[in-house]
Amino acid sequence: MASRRKGRILAFQALYSWEAAGESSSISPEALDFSWIEDEQLARLDDSTAAFSRLLIQGTIENIGSVDTMIRRHLKNWDFSRLNRVDLALLRMSTFTLMYQEDMHPSIVIDEAVDISKEFGSDDSFRFINGVLDGIRKTLQNKQNAPVETYPCP
Repeated sequence: MASRRKGRILAFQALYSWEAAGESSSISPEALDFSWIEDEQLARLDDSTAAFSRLLIQGTIENIGSVDTMIRRHLKNWDFSRLNRVDLALLRMSTFTLMYQEDMHPSIVIDEAVDISKEFGSDDSFRFINGVLDGIRKTLQNKQNAPVETYPCP
């Protein structure tokens, strides 16, 4: 399994746990040192994967307000409070990445979220995740391509 994929899965699991625990304002130190995973897996966790995962976890939580607002804007006929925890954790992590990690290609972010949802989500999670994230991608792309308003020099 690729290092980035492992990092995304760890971040997704930590965000799932954070949400299930009641979304306190910060994440527990145990989540960031990955003490919740088995010792054998922890021993195989390389530093770059752990650092990438921590970046996703902390970035998502630090920007949770804007991330959740973006997700809410792209839910069609669905209430945010009805999202299952797996889908919510994946949407949050991926939306954070789309919004704040411009060096990550959007298609990779969406493909990874879809693949993870196939492994951990319900039968239809991947379709739902794909639709919401694609809408977010389009919104962000349109913002980047919007003409910059210029003012004539006097």
